[in-house]
Amino acid sequence: MQGFEIVGLLTELIFLGIGVYGYLFARGVWPKGNPEFEKRAGEFREKNGTWLRLLSLALIAIMGINLVLRIQGFFA
Repeated sequence: MQGFEIVGLLTELIFLGIGVYGYLFARGVWPKGNPEFEKRAGEFREKNGTWLRLLSLALIAIMGINLVLRIQGFFA
C-alpha cells in the first residue's frame, strides 16, 4: 500500500507545480524568452489573466491542503 501513497504524493506535487507555473504565467513573472511568444502570451494574459490567476490559486490551495493531509497520514 505504501507504493500507492508515494504515487499519490508525486501526483499532488506535480499538480502543485502546475498551479504555481500557471500563477507565475498569469502574473507575467516567468522568465522572458522568444519575443513572439512573449507577445502572444501578453495578449493571452490580457484576455484571461483574471480567471487564470484565480484557478491557479485555487489549485495551489487544494494541493497544499492535500499534501499536508497526506504527509500527516504518513506519520499517523
